Amino acid sequence: MEIEKQLVQQSGDDGGEKWEGYVDWKGQPARRGRHGGFLSASFVLVVEVMENMAFLANASNLVMYVSNFMGTAFLLALVGGFLSDAFFTTYQVYLTSAAIEFLGLIVLTVQAYKPSLQPPQCNPTDHNTTTCREPNTAEAAMLYIGLYLVAAGVGGIKGSLPTHGAEQFDESTQEGRIKRSTFFNYFVFCLSAGGLIATTFVVWVEDNKGWKWGFLISTISILLSVPVFLGGSPFYRNRIPSGSPLTTISKVLLAAAVNSCTSKNTSNAVANMAASPQSYSIQTPKEEGEDEPIKGQERIQIPLETLTGSFKPLNNAVNSNPISPSLQCTIKEVEEVKIVLKIFPIFASTILLNCCLAQLSTFSVEQAASMDTNLGSLKVPPASLPVFPIVIIMVLAPIYDHIIIPFARNITKRETGVSHLQRIGAGLVLSVVAMAVAALVEVKRKQVAIHQGMVDSTSPLPVTFFWIAIQYALLGSADLFCLAGMLEFFFTEAPSSMRSLATSLSWASLAIGYYLSSVIVSIVNAATRRGHDDHSKAWLSGKNLNRYHLERFYWLLCVLGAVNFLNYLFWACRYKYRSTGSIR
Repeated sequence: MEIEKQLVQQSGDDGGEKWEGYVDWKGQPARRGRHGGFLSASFVLVVEVMENMAFLANASNLVMYVSNFMGTAFLLALVGGFLSDAFFTTYQVYLTSAAIEFLGLIVLTVQAYKPSLQPPQCNPTDHNTTTCREPNTAEAAMLYIGLYLVAAGVGGIKGSLPTHGAEQFDESTQEGRIKRSTFFNYFVFCLSAGGLIATTFVVWVEDNKGWKWGFLISTISILLSVPVFLGGSPFYRNRIPSGSPLTTISKVLLAAAVNSCTSKNTSNAVANMAASPQSYSIQTPKEEGEDEPIKGQERIQIPLETLTGSFKPLNNAVNSNPISPSLQCTIKEVEEVKIVLKIFPIFASTILLNCCLAQLSTFSVEQAASMDTNLGSLKVPPASLPVFPIVIIMVLAPIYDHIIIPFARNITKRETGVSHLQRIGAGLVLSVVAMAVAALVEVKRKQVAIHQGMVDSTSPLPVTFFWIAIQYALLGSADLFCLAGMLEFFFTEAPSSMRSLATSLSWASLAIGYYLSSVIVSIVNAATRRGHDDHSKAWLSGKNLNRYHLERFYWLLCVLGAVNFLNYLFWACRYKYRSTGSIR
């Protein structure tokens, strides 16, 4: 009777049963039926279109700084994820980050519109114009302050927004998990939609009206995204932060090391392990009218009070008599750290794919510029080629979610149809194929240059740039499979107290991949250069692309990708899912 009274009281005038561990935007307990669901997540999707458009439109203005700028922004997503887990809700982190990005864009826009805040315009080839000079300290400081404010804001948004949207769904039900998977697919779709607007409409405005308009459009876009986000406030459910995940990780690692050194016997170790381990199901009991799980999917029982056999040295962290109260660790904390260690090899295996993606904005553009870019009477600018993978993602995302996954679900009888790790693996395979295709296309392009006697010519080669579009399409498909798979995998597998930080690993992989691309190019040039001064002998040096050995570089990435995929298989085949519906 007492339980019945509590349930009646919870579902009475307050608008439904409470979501445990969640609050609304006012800090009051979130309620089932009132908060969460696809309606609230849809606000996040719209915001992502506007936010990514502002980010990439701004990046298109910063060609000289784009690698460091984007890399810094994506790495700072880890900070945004950490703050979302430790101290603030994702709702609060997004609003704060949007304000920081807006402030940075204001600084950049003002500088772009005020000639007195820039070096004087000049033409190095015209000696009758103003002498060119470097920006002075004040001008450079204003630029970098604006840049890093924007990067910090973008990092905070990337680290909080995907998690905020994913947390709107009830993972204890099959329907909620399927909708959450759909959300991640459409999050990548909206990410691409914002990129498409930035690389077409905004670039056109900059070319025809002036580059300063790009900053203004970015500023307006991020400003308008805030009221759109706030429009979903009555519907959001916000997870209550549970403290620093880094503190937990550090404490467990330190306690395990200290206890291993100081403990002479095992009598006091694992003292709070229960004699009969209890367990719980991460699915709630089936309610009346609720759909049965798909055949082959069972509730996963997770031990509450027992230590697993993986990473056994960490079990030493559980000690009933630690040398310091600050090193007191629970079994739950130890097992959560083990989960983080298990997903880290998966994260590391995705970095090389993003290294391959970096080629789309570097060598692939140079290849296209040397080819025939006419499309009927239209001449396509080579710099517009990144539109190809964006369009591919936007076309494939709905097809994947509404056709491929339901079909796979019927075949495999699994809730997810295709598991997260299978999806990431498909992306890695496609990246290897893309690099092989890129190498073959480069061989063909150079053969045309040789046969036509145009090796040292600056004229476009008589070969269509559509050959380059093949590698763009393959890498776009790889990006869709891998990025959406990573976002969902890290979110679902990470402990609830570390989800934002874990999801941010997807962006960190992107940043490290871009940095690694530059490092590999430098290593290749250093290893293939003959003599100290003969730069023309290096594979990727010189002013003439036809003299490069770009096909060898692509073959190198292909081989590295294949080896990386084997490494990925090693870890993926041994990984055991902890979340329902993600069975391999």
